[in-house]
Amino acid sequence: MDYLFVTSILLLAVFGLSANALAQEVIPYDQKLNELETETATFGLGCFWGPDGSFGALEGVVRTRVGYAGGEMKDPRYTKIGDHTETVQIDYDPDQISYRELVEIFFNSHNAFAEAYSRQYASLILYHNEDQRQTALEVKESLEAEKNRKVKTMIKELDRFYLAENYHQKFRLQQKTEFRDHYFEMMKIEEFINSPTISKING
Repeated sequence: MDYLFVTSILLLAVFGLSANALAQEVIPYDQKLNELETETATFGLGCFWGPDGSFGALEGVVRTRVGYAGGEMKDPRYTKIGDHTETVQIDYDPDQISYRELVEIFFNSHNAFAEAYSRQYASLILYHNEDQRQTALEVKESLEAEKNRKVKTMIKELDRFYLAENYHQKFRLQQKTEFRDHYFEMMKIEEFINSPTISKING
């Protein structure tokens, strides 16, 4: 991701560039990044608003989205989350950042030694394949050996990821109405959620 490009988009929005002009800058750039072959990681580490931004800002991360996963109840919502956990799902370019690096960042981004006060905010790694499972276990065990403490993070296979409500997606950016209104003029909410450029700006 070209951070000069992202900065220029921010400045254009601040100084009132039309939605059409913004679209001419953002859409081709998104199309280029959307051609990358990506892999996906899914983590729970507390309220998902923060990780949506912090992971989205990483070099090699293409896009992020937040949702609910890890439980058995069907169709969870924020007001009825059941046995699910708030999670961030990350599409990344493995040629730029590895799954191991993402797991290490995950552990460095929250206190994985503490008991979660609710399932909603649990420390959780949901692996997508056997390689991810092995990597997550290795990093967890290494951390336990280094700190001589038991890591409370649950590691389990992802069954299904339920996308959270629109107002949770890129939450920090949506609080900046001067930016949000520009973007919603030029793209649908689904495009906003999945835009690589928006993921970086949100971070």
